[in-house]
Amino acid sequence: MEKTDTFFLIHNYNTVPENLIEYTDNYLIVDASDKPEVVHEIEQKGLNSIHVENTGHNITTYFSYFADHHDDLPEVMCICKGNMIGRHCSKEYFDKVYRNTWCSYLYEDRTMWQRYSKPSSEMLENNHGKDPNADCIASLVSESQYIEINSSWYEQSPNHPHRFFTDYDELLRFVYKDPVIPKYILFSPGACYIVRREQITRHSPEFYRNLNSIMNYGMNPSFPSEAHMVERMLPTIFESSYEENPWMNDARMFADKLEERKKIVTADDEWNSLHLKRIRMMLGQGPKHQ
Repeated sequence: MEKTDTFFLIHNYNTVPENLIEYTDNYLIVDASDKPEVVHEIEQKGLNSIHVENTGHNITTYFSYFADHHDDLPEVMCICKGNMIGRHCSKEYFDKVYRNTWCSYLYEDRTMWQRYSKPSSEMLENNHGKDPNADCIASLVSESQYIEINSSWYEQSPNHPHRFFTDYDELLRFVYKDPVIPKYILFSPGACYIVRREQITRHSPEFYRNLNSIMNYGMNPSFPSEAHMVERMLPTIFESSYEENPWMNDARMFADKLEERKKIVTADDEWNSLHLKRIRMMLGQGPKHQ
């Protein structure tokens, strides 16, 4: 295999990602593993790595590196997870794209092609003229470009609590001035990409540190729903020409604005909880726990 000069920034959790290192000699493993045997094996093999606290997702690793190395970033970077091959794309697909020097989406799932594609005439005929996958919230633009209805469905999960934002639209407006609020969101599930330096440095180090503050406030029980939102925002961060709101590049102003957001969301959550309680009482439903 011909190795690439592309720098691989690998966020790793409980794997030994030697299969990725086969593609390049220029890499850093940011290891968030909590299995001692994995940490030990990475150290024993002498792999170029640092160990960090597990935040539950890989985007914190990317943004921390962007901020800390803003003035000396590699020209082309592959930002990926240690388990990307086999989880988010096949080896066959990655073999085709790993030498790309332009922005590339590192996602491919052939098992979902039929479900995410326009129905064929035969499928419609066999289903009385109806799309059998009409209820699907996602589709594909190409083999690697995934689109999803902008519904913030993940925000309802008890595994991914929120603190500052309750949907993607709120966060997008907080980060940028007057952005388009999309019906559909194009992104790479798993947040693995090839990106160029100029796509990253168009934003300041403070911009990335501030975004980390939005989505890196704890695991309770898993990472915050804001991390799901930022995952979907990555192509906008890398490719859009939107103007940032001023607080995104000012730590003190940002802290004040984020505190405002926390108060707003807390008040909304309390009102919604009380509103639902009143509805339950009107329906004659008692408390869930008696």
